[in-house]
Amino acid sequence: MLIDVRDVEGGLRVLTLARPPANAVNAALIEALGDAARAAAAAPEVKAVILRGSPRVFSAGLDLKAMAGGELEAIKDLGYGDGLHALWTLPKPTVAEVGGHAIAGGALLALACDVRIGARGEHRIGLNESAMGLPFPRGAFEIARAALPPMALSEVILRAELHSPEVALRLGFLHELVHPAALETRAREVARHLGEHPAAAYAHNKALLLEPALARCANEPAEVRAERHARWRAPEVREAFERAAEALRKRR
Repeated sequence: MLIDVRDVEGGLRVLTLARPPANAVNAALIEALGDAARAAAAAPEVKAVILRGSPRVFSAGLDLKAMAGGELEAIKDLGYGDGLHALWTLPKPTVAEVGGHAIAGGALLALACDVRIGARGEHRIGLNESAMGLPFPRGAFEIARAALPPMALSEVILRAELHSPEVALRLGFLHELVHPAALETRAREVARHLGEHPAAAYAHNKALLLEPALARCANEPAEVRAERHARWRAPEVREAFERAAEALRKRR
């Protein structure tokens, strides 16, 4: 079980990332997330969805070992037509409950949600793909562009830094920042409030907000996509993941 699914009072469905120790993103997790998102969309009793990780790690990003082993190929179009896309376009309110590290692909999981509530702490949040030598898949980039303020987008994408929760709030990764002990309660409050909106209107208006981004995904030129795919297959990209995976192994 990679996504723990639990319904709680008020028509809320809580999806908990369940791939310890770091909820690292691989193809299987993305597939499971898509299954859970589509099931929530289809369930009439579900009014809103909360996505959460563990208390220390929301998601630390791509699974370095899996990516070094060749799984980059399976997620080279991350964010469009996959499980992350299903979460992003889920026609109901979605709230990310970010209590720990949310890095790269992990940050994208949060950004795919309508509202992001974070906890204060020493963890880090950010998109460091540029530092890893990875071109953003069009879907992943559009998720970031739709969520982040225009003035912050270039800083986030090009500087590729990891930020404290306070800086992440300023940059737009988060909408609110609360004490860790209040995080779960606040996320549920926000989700319940959004879930009280008329469902058809919410779904329609959310689709309007995403319409330009989805059109850009659908209209990505084939040559641009092919160039990006070639870059993801480049030896230096795999070597970067191998170095990062080895550094992580030594720290454990």
